[in-house]
Amino acid sequence: MRLRDLMTTDVRTCTPDTPLSEVARIMEEVDCGFVPVVDGGRLAGVITDRDIVLRAVAKNRDIRTTTARDCMTSPAITAGPETDAHEAADMMAEKQIRRLCVVDSGRLVGVVALGDMATEQIHVNEAGEALSSISEPTPPRAH
Repeated sequence: MRLRDLMTTDVRTCTPDTPLSEVARIMEEVDCGFVPVVDGGRLAGVITDRDIVLRAVAKNRDIRTTTARDCMTSPAITAGPETDAHEAADMMAEKQIRRLCVVDSGRLVGVVALGDMATEQIHVNEAGEALSSISEPTPPRAH
């Protein structure tokens, strides 16, 4: 199975200049903690609820004036629509990500989440292994 068969194509996005308060509203509306950042139709990065908390809220930045560009992860980890789902699950486990942007010639065409793969019986093991790798605790830092 290819990512084009599993991906969500109706993806809400923001631009690099979108204020974090609006990014958070998008996350609330679509009930997800991940928004791709698109600039001129091309994927510029991704922003997660964790990015907002760690890169803005924890640093007392104003979420009305701080933009997606200020907090996004760039470049984003991507795959093409013809990528095999097994290969994508392995990539997600290796990179410790739960969502993968699907791009075609630099343009966002969809997003695949681990849950999308888990709904397909043949990918349950890979999705589970990927989630297990993602969820591994990192060693505590010395303070």
